[in-house]
Amino acid sequence: MIFSVRWRRCCNIAPAARLFAGDMAAGRYNWIQLEKEEHMDIFDAIATRRSVRKYTDRPVTDEDIRTGLEAAMMAPSAGNAQPWHFVVVRDAALRARVAELNVYAAMARTAPAGILVCGDLHLEKYPGFWVQDCSAAIQNLLLAAHGLGLGAVWTGIHPVAEREEGFRRAFGLPAEVVPLGYIVLGHPDQHPHSGSRFREDRVHRDVW
Repeated sequence: MIFSVRWRRCCNIAPAARLFAGDMAAGRYNWIQLEKEEHMDIFDAIATRRSVRKYTDRPVTDEDIRTGLEAAMMAPSAGNAQPWHFVVVRDAALRARVAELNVYAAMARTAPAGILVCGDLHLEKYPGFWVQDCSAAIQNLLLAAHGLGLGAVWTGIHPVAEREEGFRRAFGLPAEVVPLGYIVLGHPDQHPHSGSRFREDRVHRDVW
């Protein structure tokens, strides 16, 4: 498991958890994470994860790749269809091709690894929900990478038809498999500022 979680009732919550914990109706308690064991506290991971676009040349281990993929595949999906496929990319020529296909993925050229996340339309139970399913998997992957001390950035492919076709050809994807995004992965050579993004004006109670 990426995050080892234990819970308790507590009146005073940690700053990283404050954004996520809500008052309980009875007793006005909050449920928070008590302690981290081996890896980063899940609330810390959510609050401090940022997109990383500069990387060192230190390789990403197969173990870390596997851990990230295990986290990705724990994501929820419509009807539990799990309609995803993942292409682990280490080859330098392919990484350079990714940078050519998507101007916003230029850092893929120098990052030591990447993961192409795709949806398989033949695996869907409810047509159209593959985008949500695979997006949830990507978020899990990003958080797992951060919790492992890696940096990552989600570069979009779908729904830009030209990018989809370029990635389809470059990676030999079957017709029923749609590339959603390419996750650039490596050890960070920058540490973007982390701060709260909570905005009360984006929260609506019961009705708009």
